[in-house]
Amino acid sequence: RLKDEDVVRDIFWCHPDAMKLCNACNLVFLIDSTYKTNRYRLSLLDFVGVTPTGMTFSVGFAYLEGERVNNVVWALERFRGLFLRCDGLAIVIMTARDLTLMNAVKIVFPECINLLCRFHIEKNVKAKCKSLIGQKNVWEYVMDAWGSLVDFPSKQQFHECLKKFEISCSPWPMFVDNVNDTWIIPHKEKFAIAWMNKMMHLGNTTTNRY
Repeated sequence: RLKDEDVVRDIFWCHPDAMKLCNACNLVFLIDSTYKTNRYRLSLLDFVGVTPTGMTFSVGFAYLEGERVNNVVWALERFRGLFLRCDGLAIVIMTARDLTLMNAVKIVFPECINLLCRFHIEKNVKAKCKSLIGQKNVWEYVMDAWGSLVDFPSKQQFHECLKKFEISCSPWPMFVDNVNDTWIIPHKEKFAIAWMNKMMHLGNTTTNRY
């Protein structure tokens, strides 16, 4: 009979071949959570690696009892333990704007570059665009302006385009304030091309398509 303190609460597992790939292709990893994946409604944390040819592979999975920082830190420590060399750790870890996960990455991989998934960002911005701007005929115009903003390759051009973006979207100040407060001000370095190129270069990798 198990005692209460002996109950398994978090599980991490990885295939031996995935561990080999993890060490051979250690440039970019994607970490994300999915929900309602089983009858107990536990969060499933998914670790995915990227090869130099752009292919992806599953590194490991973790079922977590909760989504507190200590749960996620535990899972990331198991992930870090897969790397066989201290100088061969993950270089770039990409996540959604999950503040708990992002804080855990800072704790377990302080030397790693944490970038944000642009697919999730665009999905969020598009949802805000539709909820805060009642004119359907301008949704595409606004999203094109947003796309142009985050794709500018230099910091100077980015700041210039940001001013143009704010002016062109000035009829919808709630939307502008939302994207500024949620994305631009706190996180632009993690997803805008102007900063991503530099960060990926510092991470000793030449790809910038994530």
